[in-house]
Amino acid sequence: MNMNETLFNVPALDRTLTAALQRKIDRKTKPLGALGQIETMAMQIGLIQRTLTPQFKQPHFVVFAGDHGATRLGISSASQEVTWQMVENFLAGGAGINVFVRQNGLGITIVDAGVAHNFGPRPGLVDAKIAAGTRNYVDEPAMTAAQCALAMQRGAHIVASLVAAGSNVIGFGEMGIGNSSSASLITHCLTCAPLDECIGRGAGLGEAGLQRKRRLLAQALARAGQPRAPLTVLAEFGGFEIAMMAGAMLGAAQAGVLLLIDGFIAGSAALVASRLAPHFAEYCIFCHHSVEPGHRIQLAAMNADPLIDLRLRLGEGTGAALAYPLVLAAVNFLNEMASFESAGVSDH
Repeated sequence: MNMNETLFNVPALDRTLTAALQRKIDRKTKPLGALGQIETMAMQIGLIQRTLTPQFKQPHFVVFAGDHGATRLGISSASQEVTWQMVENFLAGGAGINVFVRQNGLGITIVDAGVAHNFGPRPGLVDAKIAAGTRNYVDEPAMTAAQCALAMQRGAHIVASLVAAGSNVIGFGEMGIGNSSSASLITHCLTCAPLDECIGRGAGLGEAGLQRKRRLLAQALARAGQPRAPLTVLAEFGGFEIAMMAGAMLGAAQAGVLLLIDGFIAGSAALVASRLAPHFAEYCIFCHHSVEPGHRIQLAAMNADPLIDLRLRLGEGTGAALAYPLVLAAVNFLNEMASFESAGVSDH
């Protein structure tokens, strides 16, 4: 798989079955449209899988972890070592994402995209490390163009392995102290929304910390000269986990599987992907609406209608994992709910 294919060869959904799917949905024992977004998802999943009877096979979550050089400037309320400590928590099965994937019977893979820590060979951990954290984007680009391309390529390869093993629905999560700042910069550059409206409290900054974060991100933006090209923006401000996730998302969409998109950080990777591949979002379910203010801007830019709003701001893929039963309900509705004809119920 070459980089051009990975980045750009995401086909438009084949809509041949639209009319047949709509008839199947409308003939269920319910008023037209009464199941709202469940019906919308059923249509989308049927089109992605090109069948009137879709099914999920080996649903899997991938959590990408990486460190950020700008963290040392105080853009986050947490210290950098929390990234590798949380990776250990993932591997031990104790984090929020572990609880929710376990509850739903989902697979999970943890990826070291660029953590500033040497884990050594570990069961359940994919070593895809580009470097031990990005550089400080206030002073210089976070990564080189070559590092960005390599991160995206490795992400695509990780997903290709999951698809080859049978997965046809993949959820995306992340871990990286300071990555809400990267997501804010990416969101601003790719949507042209005011920078301050893209910046939130991340892991829990107070008012003074929030003001400092705004000042530092404005400095980074001035240094980089307000880039707009998606790959330039990603290399200037991204984390290795965000770049790798963007490549993984593009690879998943190219392979024709369903993507479950989490919150603000995963949304920044999805925003990059959507700018590189115009049909990308057709393969995505945007699972929740984060309280991070920039997430609303991302969702609007991708014309996304999120499934749930539980006032979440954890990341890790937790929002997508919590929404998974609703996505599964759309498949079960399409396959198992009786039609007026089969149930002998009048539709008049």
